[in-house]
Amino acid sequence: MSADTAKKKTVKLTLPEEEIMSPGHLACQGCGAALALRYALKGLGRNTVMSIPACCWAVIDGPFPYSAAGVPIYHCAFETAASTASGITHALSRLNQKDITTLAWAGDGGTFDIGIQALSGAAERNDNLIYIVYDNEAYMNTGIQRSSSTPHGAWTTTTPVKYFKKGPKKNIMEIMVAHHIPYAATASVSYPEDFLKKLNKAKQIQGTRFFHLFAPCPTGWKHPPDIAVRVGRLATETNVFPIYEVENGVYKINRKPKNPKPVQEYLKLQGRFRHLDEKTVNVIQDDVNRNWDRLLKLEQAFGEPSA
Repeated sequence: MSADTAKKKTVKLTLPEEEIMSPGHLACQGCGAALALRYALKGLGRNTVMSIPACCWAVIDGPFPYSAAGVPIYHCAFETAASTASGITHALSRLNQKDITTLAWAGDGGTFDIGIQALSGAAERNDNLIYIVYDNEAYMNTGIQRSSSTPHGAWTTTTPVKYFKKGPKKNIMEIMVAHHIPYAATASVSYPEDFLKKLNKAKQIQGTRFFHLFAPCPTGWKHPPDIAVRVGRLATETNVFPIYEVENGVYKINRKPKNPKPVQEYLKLQGRFRHLDEKTVNVIQDDVNRNWDRLLKLEQAFGEPSA
C-alpha cells in the first residue's frame, strides 16, 4: 500500500456519507443553492417534508415527475413557503407524526420580500418548523433582479452599473430574532460542518427555527463557478457575512476572524462589483466594520454569562 493510499484511508469524514439529493439536477455550474440543499438534507435526513415557493430551487429540482431532492416536496406560491410549511406541520401534528421535520426552503426574494408576511406569521405563532433562506442576494431565477437582500454597490439587471444598488441589505436575522423565536442562525455553504452542527441542534428544538444561509451564485455574482466556496469563505473572513446564532435570545458568534481581511478581497472576485470606485468600497468597508462592532456588542450584552 502506498503512502498516499494509506493517507486517504485515514481521512475522517466530517459530514454524513449518505447522499439524499440526487445528481442530474438543473442547477447552474457551481451553484451555491444546490450545495446548500445537499448539506441541509444531510443534516435533516430523509424524514423531511419541504415546501418550496417560486425560486431557483423550484427549477433545480427538475420537471414533474422528476425530483432531485429525494424527499417529499410541496411546490407553492411565491409568498407562501412559511404558511404552507405551517399547514404541513399542523397536519403532521394531528396525525401524531412526531419524527418528521417540516422544512420551508426559499430564496431571498421569497423571504426578505414577497414571503416575509407569511414567515412573520409563522414565527409569531411559533409554529414547529425549520425555515431556511438560501441567500444569493437577488432574484436569480427570474433574471438577476434586485431584492432587499442585494448588498450596497451590487450590479443587477434592475440596478445596472450607472444605477447600482444603493443602501444596505435588509437585516433578516435581527427581524427574526425580534420575533422571540427559540433559535435563529446564520450559516454558509462554505462552512458545512458549522451548518450541520446547527441543524442537529435545531432538530432538537420545538417551535420556529430560522436559518440565514449564504449561497454564492456564480451566474448572478459574475465569478467563476469553481471559486464559489472560496467566495463564501471570504464573505466571512472579511466580516461581510458573520457566522453566529441566537438561541432563546442568547447571542454567540461562531467564527471570529483574528485579522479580518479587507472587504476589497471579497469584492474584487465578483463582476457585480467591478464598477465600484475606491470611495464606494470604503463606504462598504465602513458599513461592514460598523455591523461587526454592533454584533460584538450584542454578544457582549446578550451572550452567555462568563463563568
